[in-house]
Amino acid sequence: MLFEDTYKTIAEPVEGFYKDKGSKFISFIFPITTENEVKTHLLKLRELHPKANHHVYAYRFGLDRMQYRLSDDGEPSGSSGRPILNTLYSKEITNILVVVVRYFGGTLLGIPGLINAYRSATEDALENADIVVKHLVVNYELKFSYVQMNDVMRIIKEMELPVLEQNFEMECRMVVEVRTTLVERFITRCDKVEGLVTKSI
Repeated sequence: MLFEDTYKTIAEPVEGFYKDKGSKFISFIFPITTENEVKTHLLKLRELHPKANHHVYAYRFGLDRMQYRLSDDGEPSGSSGRPILNTLYSKEITNILVVVVRYFGGTLLGIPGLINAYRSATEDALENADIVVKHLVVNYELKFSYVQMNDVMRIIKEMELPVLEQNFEMECRMVVEVRTTLVERFITRCDKVEGLVTKSI
């Protein structure tokens, strides 16, 4: 059982393939963190495969089953986007986009055939994927004077927080990454440092 702030996703984009009765199903899987990335990937694949008959996709974010979207892109309803999404659920992976590009082979596959084809193309790509465990995080900006430097650095070191940005000029500024399960503890500790200003970004 994973902790409530951890999730599985893929390390980098992968591809898969499935063929049935002349129809080719090429699957592309991307790790994503925003909906804008979805649009970018879809546009790029439409440019790369302008003659494909369908660009079916599904994606999901977060750990609940409510943050998702799917498109059958002209295939019969429920025959394509849903099997892709269900595969992501069954593998318990998230923050991920799957696009399956179909080139029609001239023979209709029927709904059961389509469900199998889209699921199989997705599974083939996932077999090539490097699945990694990541954490849900919140980024915090810290502003403080040099006087508070030791106190701030102690919090960062003891809580093992990754530092994303830092600059020390007239005042000190850092951006750190805090796992969602540690946020309360982090805020409590920061509140005890007089003059330290924190805000989530």
